[in-house]
Amino acid sequence: MAVTLKDVAQRAGVSVPTASRVLSGSTYPVVEELRERVKAVALELDYVPNAQAQGLLRGNTGTIGVLVGDVGDPYFSEIVNGIHERATAENLLVTICHTERDPERELGYFRMLQSHRAHSVIVAGSGLSDEAYRQGIATRVRSFRAAGGHVVGIGTPVVEMDRVLVDNREGGRLIGRHLTELGHRDIALISGPEALISSQERYEGMKEALDEVGARLIVHHGPPNRDEGYRAAGELLREHPELTALLGTADQMAMGALAYLRDQGRSVPEDVSVAGFNDIAVARDLSPSLTTVRLPLREMGKIALDLALGRGGPRGAVSPGGAEGADGSADDVAGAAGAAGAAGAAGAVGADGVAMIERRLGVELMVRQSTGPVRSR
Repeated sequence: MAVTLKDVAQRAGVSVPTASRVLSGSTYPVVEELRERVKAVALELDYVPNAQAQGLLRGNTGTIGVLVGDVGDPYFSEIVNGIHERATAENLLVTICHTERDPERELGYFRMLQSHRAHSVIVAGSGLSDEAYRQGIATRVRSFRAAGGHVVGIGTPVVEMDRVLVDNREGGRLIGRHLTELGHRDIALISGPEALISSQERYEGMKEALDEVGARLIVHHGPPNRDEGYRAAGELLREHPELTALLGTADQMAMGALAYLRDQGRSVPEDVSVAGFNDIAVARDLSPSLTTVRLPLREMGKIALDLALGRGGPRGAVSPGGAEGADGSADDVAGAAGAAGAAGAAGAVGADGVAMIERRLGVELMVRQSTGPVRSR
């Protein structure tokens, strides 16, 4: 039979309310001798408090809910690692909800987290430029806040909330200029879904860089995974054999393109240059190693949890942050180029008048072996 709070109180010789105050972390004053006695008995009996019951008393369970598009995507997993690292130090429970990039599923999980009295919800990943989704997420955010919860967005959330932003547009410009400086004028972008705001921002930055020199950009949209990158590379190169560079809005798509080129016996970067975005852990270990735009993914997760815990500074203020530096490997130190510093913030009070906190992080271009000068034909 499970040990109850009443069992602990009886063994310690105190009242049940006193035992509850000690074991729930209440600030209600309890004589130190009694406090130590209750803790010792709880340890001896292996008493495990009922977190749900304590959460009802506090108004939240101390749980952090994280909504992610795909738990298998290294972009999300690195962000979640950062959240977990900070949560472990705070003795908080993290619940990961795999939405499969389905707006209805995401909204359903959000409502479920609210029903379980989660302390905070972190929406990890760019929002969708879809009006039904925007209205749905706005309703959930308002309801969650009204109940005393905190909501933080990572990426480019479609409604006003505390947020951690990265300069996707500048990242697109950096990688676009890198390719044009190498002489590339016929480039294909293997992009994530068209409605995904981060994909839109990366495309806009790349297009701006290519327009500066009159280069052409062909765009293919699809799921941001390795298999889609493989399929798209084949389709694009069959339809446009003049292409000299393939660029993915996610590293996994670039990895698929690399695999296709390898299977076709084509050399990278001699025949076709390939680049990605995000700088997931495996990018530097590929052969050839992948040129990509580094986002400080783990740091984004840590900062998001800090905001969820109310540690982001005064509301209505902007607290800029710089890009996480290279890890010191010879490849990265030699290859880091064009680091984009903290972006300016266009106001920290949203269009709906809600005061919020923004943390804006920079990005870095990591030049590796998969890109090179256009070979004369």
